[in-house]
Amino acid sequence: MEQGGLLEKLEKIVERYQEVERLLAEPDVMNDMKRYVQLGKEYRELAPIVEAAGRYRALLEGLAQARTILAEESDADLRELAKQEIEENEGQLEPMEEEIRLLLLPGDPQDSKNAIVEIRAGTGGDEASLFAGDLFRMYSYFAEARGWKLEVTSSSEGTVGGYKEIVFSLKGEGVYGVMKYESGVHRVQRVPQTETQGRVHTSAASVVVLPEAEEFDVELKMEDVRKDTYCSSGPGGQSVNTTYSAVRLTHIPSGIVVQCQDQKSQIKNFEKALIELRTRLYNIEYQKYLDGVSSQRKTMVSTGDRSAKIRTYNFPQGRVTDHRVNFTVYNLDAVLGGALDSFIEQLQIAENAERLRASGI
Repeated sequence: MEQGGLLEKLEKIVERYQEVERLLAEPDVMNDMKRYVQLGKEYRELAPIVEAAGRYRALLEGLAQARTILAEESDADLRELAKQEIEENEGQLEPMEEEIRLLLLPGDPQDSKNAIVEIRAGTGGDEASLFAGDLFRMYSYFAEARGWKLEVTSSSEGTVGGYKEIVFSLKGEGVYGVMKYESGVHRVQRVPQTETQGRVHTSAASVVVLPEAEEFDVELKMEDVRKDTYCSSGPGGQSVNTTYSAVRLTHIPSGIVVQCQDQKSQIKNFEKALIELRTRLYNIEYQKYLDGVSSQRKTMVSTGDRSAKIRTYNFPQGRVTDHRVNFTVYNLDAVLGGALDSFIEQLQIAENAERLRASGI
């Protein structure tokens, strides 16, 4: 997109930003909570573009003034200052235009949402359960470093440790936009504790990351939901196996079943299970969107195919490889300690480059 077209597009966005700002102050909008929430979200999403547009206009104005001075002034000192300013501003122009083009890309509306993450042990028996536990700890450390809140919804422990399955929520700013890259099959290559001859085995665990549905995202009729209660199992103190605090919800039209037994309170377990049920219903439609996007793009580095092998953790070599972008690091211990930023950055760069090519911006 040429400079003139870029400025025209930015001007329209600034006008829309000002219109949304005006609408948010109107009493009718404030009384319509659904519309108010939607406009508030749009306002926050437009704000970075408007801020960048202001910096871009100021840069162009400074460049134009410096060029005028260079063309019209005879004073040698002023001309030298103008030359320096032109050189400096022209050096900033291309990076700023690249930044704006990225900001103008239509974002996934789900990126700002919280996320629900499901880790399941795959092939490999007990070793796969142990690896699922490693992945859960990895995400726990990653979430802690980012200031996100992690809450376990349900879990099923492996016979020798780890998890056969664990479901948890992550709450914070832009959680899904980061965690969506983790959906897929994770593979581990290492010598199991039970292996007596030192042979390396390969095991796997699948990770599914779902954008958490908000109350306004999906209409859930409670008459379509069957609620069952049962005794919790596993750690939890004296109340375990004595009170019916665990909750299982079945959505009758779709057959989707969710359960929560993490809290001692039945009410809290019900609330968390309801959030997960709403999310899973919402994601039936969201998966259709992902399928449509992946069919239009040559590579889908985020969440297109949740059954694809995305990453290998090789213990003998201390190596972690992301197969989607062919990116390898040799700090496996740090990665399992939550150091995922380098992978996320590479995946975002790859996806943004692809989206820019597709958009023509």
